[in-house]
Amino acid sequence: MLKRPLRGGAILALTTALLAACSTTALRPDAPSAASAPPVATVAEAYVSTASPEEELDSLATWPGDQGSTWLIATGKSSHRLVVFDADSGERLLESGSEGSAPGQFDRPNGITVYGDHLFVAERDNHRVQVLSLPELTPLGSFGEAQLRSPYGIWLHETEPGELEVYITDSFQYGKKFDVVPPFNELDQRVRRYRVQFDQDGRLRTSYAGSFGDTREESALRMVESLAGDPSNDRLLIADEDRRHESTLREYTFSGRYTGRSLPQDSFKAEAEGVALWTCPDGGGYWIAVDQLSPLTVFHLFDRITLQPRGSFHGNTTAYTDGVALHAAATERFPGGALFAVHDDKSVTAFDLRDVAHTLGLTQGCVE
Repeated sequence: MLKRPLRGGAILALTTALLAACSTTALRPDAPSAASAPPVATVAEAYVSTASPEEELDSLATWPGDQGSTWLIATGKSSHRLVVFDADSGERLLESGSEGSAPGQFDRPNGITVYGDHLFVAERDNHRVQVLSLPELTPLGSFGEAQLRSPYGIWLHETEPGELEVYITDSFQYGKKFDVVPPFNELDQRVRRYRVQFDQDGRLRTSYAGSFGDTREESALRMVESLAGDPSNDRLLIADEDRRHESTLREYTFSGRYTGRSLPQDSFKAEAEGVALWTCPDGGGYWIAVDQLSPLTVFHLFDRITLQPRGSFHGNTTAYTDGVALHAAATERFPGGALFAVHDDKSVTAFDLRDVAHTLGLTQGCVE
């Protein structure tokens, strides 16, 4: 969820009224009614890590290390650092960083993603994306300072060997409480795009490739954070959290064109949040999107190609989730892969994808 602290350390969250005040929105003609929606299944968490409320954990990424273990890396917004867990057990391994603007320091880190042995971290209040090498977490450089105003989510893909296209949501707001959506003509800056390369010496080279976002009242991106893409189908799904209008995931092409499609609004009872793509060997798969509910987060699955609903589940504990990370590769504990989620800003949880597939009757080839 988008939050903006007062400078000087005091955190000013969006008001309870914002979370509750959702204007009535007509359902799309092709959207299933709430009465016809299937029941939400229960999938027990494989683990829930030890709580650390002081971190205010937000977003997650995984990194398969060279020692056979997999890291689960989380951003700590209030602690201004990264927290690393063992992905198989939830054991806390280490922390990295402190508050500041120097290389290796962070100011309200939020979105995070991994490419090879490079970690990309979007820092909201340093207005940049910082790149670090893994596993040492050595800072390599940063980019975006000239354009980014309030970066939140980040997603990237490789367009050519060693060349990346990086998409970053920029959810700048106005007003004393930073809860006033900018005028529509400024909402074409909601997603910024960068081209990134690493030269033969490992140095970072970047260039700004512009911004995009629909500016029509009925479909503009108002409060954005999470996003994820599917290169095989030229599809970006971008979560709009603003329930004062319509909280859903909207579909864009990689060129920045809004397709006019979004996920059914009645799928989300709270804020549409974290999103991840679960790909299957046959070319199919599922989008997983967070419905940021309490006492239990609901995870909705949609067909990779058609975007039609394929089932929903919750755990026994996981609530009020911001970020998720899907790790489809086999690990010792999760041979079919795992979905990782943030629980209530203070813990990380894990779901075995074999349990999800079995419970929802999904294609078993995705976990074999």
